[in-house]
Amino acid sequence: MGCDISQCANLSRSVRSTFRRKVQAFTQGIVPMDEDILLQVNKPARYIGKEWNLPEKNFEAAEIRFALCFADLYEIGMSNLGLRIIYSILNNMPDVCCERFFSCNQDMEKILRNRKLEIFSLESKRALREFDLVGFSLASELNYTNVLNILDLGSVPLRASLRDHRHPLVIGGGPCSLNPEPLSEFFDIFVIGEAEEAIVEVIDVYRKYKEKYKNASISKPELLNIFSEIKGVYAPSLYEVHYDSRGKIKEFKPKAKGIKQRVEKRIVLDLNNSFFPVDWLVPYVQIVHDRVSLEVMRGCPNRCRFCQARSQYFPFRQRDPDNLLNLAKETQRRTGYEEIALTGLSVSDYSGIEKLLSQLIDLFKEKAIGISLPSLKAKAYVGHLSSLIASIRKTGLTFAPEAGSRRLRDILGKDFSEEVFFQSLERSYRSGYRHVKLYFMIGLPSEEYADLDAIIDFSLRTSDLKREINRAPAEVKISINPLVPRPHTPLQWFSMENIKELKLKEDYLRKRTRSGRLKLSIHDPRMSFLEGVLSRGDRRLSEVILRAFRNGARFDAWNDQFCFDKWLLAFEE
Repeated sequence: MGCDISQCANLSRSVRSTFRRKVQAFTQGIVPMDEDILLQVNKPARYIGKEWNLPEKNFEAAEIRFALCFADLYEIGMSNLGLRIIYSILNNMPDVCCERFFSCNQDMEKILRNRKLEIFSLESKRALREFDLVGFSLASELNYTNVLNILDLGSVPLRASLRDHRHPLVIGGGPCSLNPEPLSEFFDIFVIGEAEEAIVEVIDVYRKYKEKYKNASISKPELLNIFSEIKGVYAPSLYEVHYDSRGKIKEFKPKAKGIKQRVEKRIVLDLNNSFFPVDWLVPYVQIVHDRVSLEVMRGCPNRCRFCQARSQYFPFRQRDPDNLLNLAKETQRRTGYEEIALTGLSVSDYSGIEKLLSQLIDLFKEKAIGISLPSLKAKAYVGHLSSLIASIRKTGLTFAPEAGSRRLRDILGKDFSEEVFFQSLERSYRSGYRHVKLYFMIGLPSEEYADLDAIIDFSLRTSDLKREINRAPAEVKISINPLVPRPHTPLQWFSMENIKELKLKEDYLRKRTRSGRLKLSIHDPRMSFLEGVLSRGDRRLSEVILRAFRNGARFDAWNDQFCFDKWLLAFEE
């Protein structure tokens, strides 16, 4: 969608001059274009803002100014549905101005630091320290150093203990808030669970006490104590931890009476009456999920023992089909997007998926609007749904067996029938599908090398089945991820397999997939190890994260920027 100006650095001098004038007019002189900052970075549209459907808010006139941050690049953050929901909720409040911050890529960070400039918001190009509240959507543990980088580039003290009424309050939410302890030194409060309703209550409290807090009539601990009365809000500084001689947690308790011992996760009970943004921001640069994401459900009826998302979004809830049709129609009308993706943890378990899909196809067929779905269960391809899916895409199929052997799938609690899978696959191949992607995990409890062989055998059988139908084997992409036993899952009590053993298994799988029809992709086991540590660790990891950041760790989820040695040094220090 829109104009991609990411290659401006390679343009001729005359074209660059024209581009410079357009950008100056586009940004209305807010960005310091006299220094040609945007002409020196890759994909300058990451930093311009001014997207289609941008809300008209006045920073100066707003009573409460909220900086909404995502600790990754613009293309990733703008593909995050949760960020879009919170952004729209806040900007729908008359006295609130919410503006966005994303991580700067290395080229932009270098310019900002060399010229002693601060990171700025996309909307009004304001400094981070000018906001009352700074909220982070925490989507991945491997973004933690990016969180610190945004605060540092915004001249906001990193440690919460060093911030007072003169600084913004820093709030965390999102999937990683299920275990917020590793970031406890840096955040004032966390919203545990779903934030749509809780963030409104947080704003209400801040609105009521802002004047007293800003003139130091009430202290920061007093304000945090008031915030902690909101269901789902956790203020780490109000609690203390004691350890035994071996370093294990001996006691975890509130510092004062009246502070709740247990923080209960927030849940939006009625999805149909919950907020969903229809004024979908349309970027000027292509993002990862450049389409409308229509959330059909929240939670999951399955009980996979490795899945943290089920705990995060439990219980299972669905939006009514009529509600979804109205949201799809209105969002598409206001954006012009040519694709609508149905999203949820297990979309094929939506109780009315066939009817909904048929209605969406009928609704948008005259406009040639595509309907896409994520990975589906094999049983979804049995019956009428398979013909519906075949009518909207034939590029590839995605399935997640998770393990090659039934024995391990039973251990994982994975509902996956090989018989149904291959029946469905045969039908799909006959409908015209040519490519298949399979997701597996390694490092599972009681895993043996025979289970690794089962992954390859399963994948070869998947490829060979197409040869039986039309003499040409299917290309099968195999994605392998080490198991990270995450908190709030049954497998949290298992130890994670060590890096050395994971690498041996990786080498073994690579040797077995030399066939050209099997394409193997394996997630770096060092990254998985780090995810395991950060997802299950306690608040003592805050110091490690800080030292890794000081050592230069950035974008640890990106293969080309991840440096494990910087983290090892941080642990040593």
